[in-house]
Amino acid sequence: MIELVSAERCIGCKMCVKVCPTNVFDMDETAMLPVIARLEDCQTCFMCEAYCPADALYVAPQAEVRVAADEAVLAASGTLGSWRKEIGWSKGADSTMAERDTTPFFETFTERYRQV
Repeated sequence: MIELVSAERCIGCKMCVKVCPTNVFDMDETAMLPVIARLEDCQTCFMCEAYCPADALYVAPQAEVRVAADEAVLAASGTLGSWRKEIGWSKGADSTMAERDTTPFFETFTERYRQV
Protein backbone atom coordinates (compact mmCIF):
# COMPACT_ATOMS: atom_id res chain seq x y z
CA MET A 1 0.00 0.00 0.00
CA ILE A 2 1.29 3.50 -0.79
CA GLU A 3 2.56 4.95 2.46
CA LEU A 4 4.67 7.98 1.64
CA VAL A 5 5.17 10.77 -0.87
CA SER A 6 8.37 12.62 0.01
CA ALA A 7 7.84 16.36 -0.38
CA GLU A 8 11.61 16.75 -0.08
CA ARG A 9 12.41 14.44 -3.01
CA CYS A 10 9.35 14.94 -5.24
CA ILE A 11 9.99 16.98 -8.39
CA GLY A 12 6.31 17.45 -9.27
CA CYS A 13 6.46 15.51 -12.54
CA LYS A 14 3.00 13.96 -11.98
CA MET A 15 4.23 10.57 -13.19
CA CYS A 16 2.70 8.76 -10.19
CA VAL A 17 -0.65 10.41 -10.91
CA LYS A 18 -0.45 9.35 -14.57
CA VAL A 19 0.55 5.71 -14.04
CA CYS A 20 -1.66 4.80 -11.08
CA PRO A 21 -4.28 2.38 -12.44
CA THR A 22 -6.71 3.07 -9.58
CA ASN A 23 -6.42 6.87 -9.42
CA VAL A 24 -5.06 7.00 -5.87
CA PHE A 25 -3.34 10.39 -6.25
CA ASP A 26 -4.50 13.96 -6.71
CA MET A 27 -2.19 16.87 -7.41
CA ASP A 28 -1.94 19.70 -4.94
CA GLU A 29 -1.68 22.42 -7.57
CA THR A 30 -0.48 24.97 -5.01
CA ALA A 31 2.47 22.90 -3.81
CA MET A 32 2.80 21.03 -7.14
CA LEU A 33 3.02 17.75 -5.24
CA PRO A 34 0.94 14.58 -5.46
CA VAL A 35 -1.16 13.70 -2.45
CA ILE A 36 -2.55 10.31 -1.52
CA ALA A 37 -6.24 11.06 -1.97
CA ARG A 38 -7.78 7.59 -2.13
CA LEU A 39 -5.57 5.28 -0.07
CA GLU A 40 -8.28 2.61 0.09
CA ASP A 41 -8.05 2.25 -3.71
CA CYS A 42 -4.33 1.39 -3.68
CA GLN A 43 -3.76 -2.11 -5.05
CA THR A 44 -0.05 -2.26 -4.07
CA CYS A 45 0.97 -2.63 -7.71
CA PHE A 46 4.17 -0.56 -7.21
CA MET A 47 3.63 1.29 -10.53
CA CYS A 48 3.92 4.71 -8.90
CA GLU A 49 7.15 3.81 -7.11
CA ALA A 50 8.61 2.14 -10.20
CA TYR A 51 7.97 5.15 -12.44
CA CYS A 52 8.98 7.87 -9.96
CA PRO A 53 12.23 9.33 -11.35
CA ALA A 54 13.08 10.96 -8.00
CA ASP A 55 12.54 7.90 -5.77
CA ALA A 56 10.08 9.98 -3.77
CA LEU A 57 7.53 7.26 -3.08
CA TYR A 58 7.33 4.33 -0.75
CA VAL A 59 4.89 1.48 -1.30
CA ALA A 60 4.82 -1.02 1.54
CA PRO A 61 4.45 -4.61 0.35
CA GLN A 62 1.53 -5.27 2.69
CA ALA A 63 -1.60 -4.62 0.63
CA GLU A 64 -4.14 -4.68 3.45
CA VAL A 65 -2.24 -3.22 6.40
CA ARG A 66 -0.95 0.31 6.96
CA VAL A 67 2.61 0.54 8.24
CA ALA A 68 4.40 3.43 9.87
CA ALA A 69 6.54 5.10 7.22
CA ASP A 70 9.29 7.28 8.68
CA GLU A 71 10.89 9.09 5.74
CA ALA A 72 14.26 9.57 7.43
CA VAL A 73 14.50 5.88 8.33
CA LEU A 74 13.40 4.79 4.84
CA ALA A 75 15.92 7.11 3.18
CA ALA A 76 18.80 6.09 5.46
CA SER A 77 18.13 2.40 4.87
CA GLY A 78 17.88 2.85 1.10
CA THR A 79 14.30 1.61 1.14
CA LEU A 80 12.70 4.82 -0.13
CA GLY A 81 12.18 4.26 -3.83
CA SER A 82 13.97 0.90 -3.72
CA TRP A 83 11.53 -0.83 -6.07
CA ARG A 84 13.10 0.92 -9.08
CA LYS A 85 16.47 -0.51 -8.13
CA GLU A 86 15.03 -3.96 -7.48
CA ILE A 87 13.49 -4.17 -10.94
CA GLY A 88 16.60 -2.71 -12.60
CA TRP A 89 15.13 0.67 -13.56
CA SER A 90 17.56 2.86 -11.62
CA LYS A 91 20.85 4.15 -12.95
CA GLY A 92 23.74 1.83 -12.30
CA ALA A 93 21.60 -1.25 -11.67
CA ASP A 94 23.75 -4.38 -11.95
CA SER A 95 20.92 -6.53 -13.22
CA THR A 96 17.17 -6.67 -13.38
CA MET A 97 14.92 -8.79 -11.21
CA ALA A 98 13.94 -10.74 -14.31
CA GLU A 99 17.57 -11.61 -15.03
CA ARG A 100 18.20 -12.70 -11.44
CA ASP A 101 14.96 -14.59 -10.87
CA THR A 102 13.89 -16.10 -14.20
CA THR A 103 17.17 -17.06 -15.91
CA PRO A 104 17.47 -20.36 -14.00
CA PHE A 105 13.89 -21.20 -14.97
CA PHE A 106 14.53 -20.57 -18.65
CA GLU A 107 17.82 -22.44 -18.58
CA THR A 108 16.08 -25.42 -16.99
CA PHE A 109 13.16 -25.21 -19.42
CA THR A 110 15.51 -24.97 -22.43
CA GLU A 111 17.54 -27.97 -21.24
CA ARG A 112 14.39 -30.08 -20.78
CA TYR A 113 13.12 -29.05 -24.21
CA ARG A 114 16.37 -30.16 -25.86
CA GLN A 115 16.08 -33.60 -24.26
CA VAL A 116 12.59 -34.27 -25.63
